[in-house]
Amino acid sequence: MKDLIVVKLGGGSAAAPQLRLWLSAIAHGVGRVVLVPGGGPFADAVRTAQTVMGFDHTTAHALALAAMRQYGMALCALHPALTQAETPRAIAATMHAGRVPVWLPETMALADPTIAASWDVTSDSLALWLAAELGARIAIFIKQVRPAPMSAQALADAGVMDRAFPAFFALAGLPAYVAGPGDAEILGGVLGSGHLAGLSPVLLDEALPGSLP
Repeated sequence: MKDLIVVKLGGGSAAAPQLRLWLSAIAHGVGRVVLVPGGGPFADAVRTAQTVMGFDHTTAHALALAAMRQYGMALCALHPALTQAETPRAIAATMHAGRVPVWLPETMALADPTIAASWDVTSDSLALWLAAELGARIAIFIKQVRPAPMSAQALADAGVMDRAFPAFFALAGLPAYVAGPGDAEILGGVLGSGHLAGLSPVLLDEALPGSLP
């Protein structure tokens, strides 16, 4: 999809006072933005349940994807421009209708055996995977911190991104940026105009494996 921007809204934003500001900024990107939700408190519940109950990672993976769906549904209830979408066709139709598709990942992600059932692969890596699947131009990650420009590996090592992020970033082959607290107005301008300015770029590491974990 030409000029498409994938925006990932981290689950940590669920309790942040800026949440509605982020959603208003994202709404400026109608026609060019797909929103990928994190897992938020719903994914935290899955982690806790796995620790207590001891179910396997395949089950945890499916439940974590369902957590993203729950967070995405909650976000749609907070802003009228947001609409749930599961497939590329639904995403395209939602954009054509003048709304922002919020990706519900289960249908697509569970159908791809290359996506590991592991907590190393979270919504960060899935946002890059979706961006590659849709032929997006860039990906933007909304986080509770705004790091200086740094490599994908450094971001993963710092816990800003998940552990699989560097490999997914290398394979996606598209630019990525990080927006942090206080960047909602900047993001709204970026999404409204399509011109990047003021966000922190993710840098490509030179020596990365050429396959997904």
